[in-house]
Amino acid sequence: MVKNQRTIQKSVSYTGVGLHTGEKATLTFHPAPENHGIVFVRSDVEGKPQIPALVDFVLRDDSIDSLRGTNIHKDGVTVYTVEHVMAALAGMQIDNVIVELTAPEPPVGDGSAMPYVNMILEAGIVEQQEPKNYVVIEETLTYHDEQKGIDIVALPLDDFRITVMIDYKNPALGSQHSGLFSLEKEFITEFAPARTFCFLHEVEMLINQGLIKGGSLDNAVVICDKPLSEVNEDLIRNSLKINSEVFVGENGILNNRSLRFKNEPARHKLLDLLGDLYLVGAPIKGQILAARPGHKANIEFARQLRQYFKKQQLTRKYQDVSRKGVVFDFQAIQKILPHRYPFLLVDKIVEFEAGKRIVGIKNVTGNEEFFQGHFPGYPIMPGVLIIEAMAQTGGIMLLNEEANPEEKLVFFMGMDKVKFRKPVLPGAQLVFELEMLKRRSTSCKMYGKAYVDGQVVAEAEMMAAIIDKNNQKK
Repeated sequence: MVKNQRTIQKSVSYTGVGLHTGEKATLTFHPAPENHGIVFVRSDVEGKPQIPALVDFVLRDDSIDSLRGTNIHKDGVTVYTVEHVMAALAGMQIDNVIVELTAPEPPVGDGSAMPYVNMILEAGIVEQQEPKNYVVIEETLTYHDEQKGIDIVALPLDDFRITVMIDYKNPALGSQHSGLFSLEKEFITEFAPARTFCFLHEVEMLINQGLIKGGSLDNAVVICDKPLSEVNEDLIRNSLKINSEVFVGENGILNNRSLRFKNEPARHKLLDLLGDLYLVGAPIKGQILAARPGHKANIEFARQLRQYFKKQQLTRKYQDVSRKGVVFDFQAIQKILPHRYPFLLVDKIVEFEAGKRIVGIKNVTGNEEFFQGHFPGYPIMPGVLIIEAMAQTGGIMLLNEEANPEEKLVFFMGMDKVKFRKPVLPGAQLVFELEMLKRRSTSCKMYGKAYVDGQVVAEAEMMAAIIDKNNQKK
């Protein structure tokens, strides 16, 4: 696999109509610097707003399956149907690029990822100096939808492989499967040309939803799963821009259009999954197995992988040692938090889910300075220090979201529902468990509990703000 990041050598453009909007659009790939990532730019909108190609910006919409695409959205601006562009970038292993659009949706081309692959080949590929960031699958991760029979699994593998099985329980298509085992050897010839498809019974529904305005038999495969007598032929002929009669082909495809591969639908589903998973923000080292995937399921699994990736990023950045059961040791914590003796009150982090939950440990020894005066002859850890240690644990979770956490400070703005249940004595091991309740760009609310021997000794709701350390010095 390619070890360094990649971009393109020069800008290159492609013009066509969007599949669903039917609007004419010009898509231009521009080179981007290292660690820039993939960013879409709507040049047709005032201010040329940017939308990072990350699953964080995918609309949460229960109708995403009927929309037949993956849409990203930020500050009231949307880019529709990004999956084929993302699949081309993933397959060509491009890490950094600016995707400029003159309309809300990329041109559909022939319904595959091949037009975008050809653009990348025309522009040329440049290897950059910075190493790639990978989502390294180190444990089995799963997604399951019982109702729709969808399963997606990621397994550890020091490479990248992806296998897809589809089964629509429909005699017009039946069961198919496909697997990609080498991006370098297989992607361009075996998967990039696979076109989007739908069933005949879906065409009228999509038309009535105001979709596939740019659809035609030149950019989609229509599988005939019902007689033409049961559909509105004139509506389909006009919408799909068919200038001749409409008929069911001998191969079961509308107007007898030939498939590029015997299992082209399965290959296209793999292509969609590849593109959707690239919204994680990094290539994957692992094996992906998917049964009956769709955009909604792909995105939910991508969200799971995105959180997994965030956790790995923080761990790799600050943790120099690897010990079972320890996410961050004391040395790593000192790189994250600005606190120092005698006010660094967290010894290690043992569990961590980026942006969701964290568990920290504080070993309370008899040598703690505060025991000398609190209280002589009856040492008890001050409640305010228990809350402070809990807050420091939460601060580590907050700083994970920052690009340069060493340049930030976490200031706690308030506490609510604070309760002290039991005294904490010398020799105790405090376990702090915090979960995120609400997160905004520069502030958050967390709820934490402190345990000793499995019993709650303190709890609190805390509000915190993240500020720039340099601004505090001015």
